[in-house]
This record gives sequence, C-alpha cells and structure tokens, in this order.
Amino acid sequence: MHPLLLEGLSDAIGFIGGALLGYWLAVGVGADPLAPGYGPASLSGIALVGLGGGVGLHLARRWRRSRKDPG
Repeated sequence: MHPLLLEGLSDAIGFIGGALLGYWLAVGVGADPLAPGYGPASLSGIALVGLGGGVGLHLARRWRRSRKDPG
C-alpha cells in the first residue's frame, strides 16, 4: 500500500473512531454534544468529542510509527 494512502487512512480511522468514542462517552455521562443550545453540558460534550478525536489521531500515528521502527 502506498505510504501516503496508509497515512491518510490511518489518520482518518483514528480520528473518526476516537471522536465516536468521545461522543458515546459524552452521551453516557449526560453531556450530549448535539443538544440544542450551548449550555455547560453541551459544551462539555463537544470537548469530549474533540478530545476523543485527538486521542484517536495520536494513537493512529503511534501505531503507524511502531510499524516503521523495527523493535
């Protein structure tokens, strides 16, 4: 697989997967990011989705780096 395609796909999968996990976590704790208005619960949910996406992207890049470095 072409290295740039692998990089793009792994970044996208990591970000979307992390954002979905962040969304489910936010909804699970009662901070729905899609609730109407911008109350504290909604803003907390939006922050959790963003953090989840960032963590997923970081993990995808870490996984990709571990595939390059033998050992």
